Amino acid sequence: MELLLVMNRRVIALAALLTVGVSAVRAQWDVQFSDFTALKSFYNPAVSGTDGRLNVAATYSVQMGGYEDAPQTMYVGADLPVYFLSPRHGAGVSFLTDDNSIFKTTRVSVQYAYNLKVGKRGKLAVGFLGSLMSEKVDKSGVELEDNSDPAFPSAQLDGSKVDMGAGLYYYHPKAWLGVSAQHLLAPTLVMGETNEVSIPRVYYLMGGYNIKFKNSLISLQPSFLVQSDLDVWREDVQCKVVYERDEKKFYGGVGYSPNTSVTVLAGGVFHGICLGYSYQLYTSGVGLINGSHEVVLGYQTDLDLFKKGRNKHKSVRWL
Repeated sequence: MELLLVMNRRVIALAALLTVGVSAVRAQWDVQFSDFTALKSFYNPAVSGTDGRLNVAATYSVQMGGYEDAPQTMYVGADLPVYFLSPRHGAGVSFLTDDNSIFKTTRVSVQYAYNLKVGKRGKLAVGFLGSLMSEKVDKSGVELEDNSDPAFPSAQLDGSKVDMGAGLYYYHPKAWLGVSAQHLLAPTLVMGETNEVSIPRVYYLMGGYNIKFKNSLISLQPSFLVQSDLDVWREDVQCKVVYERDEKKFYGGVGYSPNTSVTVLAGGVFHGICLGYSYQLYTSGVGLINGSHEVVLGYQTDLDLFKKGRNKHKSVRWL
């Protein structure tokens, strides 16, 4: 049941939209990325600029691969510390498009974070996100036996709304933990004269740990993500084995979501250039073959201008 709600979040909205004209959508609305540790600022705006680096990430994901008109998601985001204000400020921007054939969601966001030093190496940050969301319904991508079927809109419908998010994030080279909320305004997008789509608030809890083996270049990096709209829940656990030497890093790992999927991941970081691939195999519903493919391409560079000498601080963004 959970998988069906996650994979068909727009289909549920469409059914309600076409049936009664007003949809009170209580399904998993937001996109679920397989390699969530590589995209922490997508889930939590407080992450922005906390590691003293410029972080740029672009992601392309195809869900239920092999099906015609399979859902596709593209995300591009960047964040960095804002040192001309003070080393405590961080900022970010992002763009998301999620195409589910009939439904297409677009979101443009800006993020701000303020962080405080905790102990010798830790930071605690609070962040805020402002975004403009737009939703479009277009039946032109669907083949119908009867194009005059009144169950489908005869014209394209679209609507847009301002939205907000917020989060808290604790960061340490050995561990990190964050809690955040998206769609705090629970926006209702008016589409046409009589149709509406309501987006529920979604809450996230994320965390991870860096287990460094003594006298070894290998580390073990487990992490987790819990997300819910207080009606539907999804839990993900993940573990990566990382080999790191000089400015090069290689990793492989597995992830698991109860009653939903198993994920395999692989990638690396080469002189600041980050490349990762993951494949999510569904354990119910569509089956193992028609899983989700996800590619992440990123770039990182050190911007901590207030440290003397070379900054040996390691980002936990790409665990």
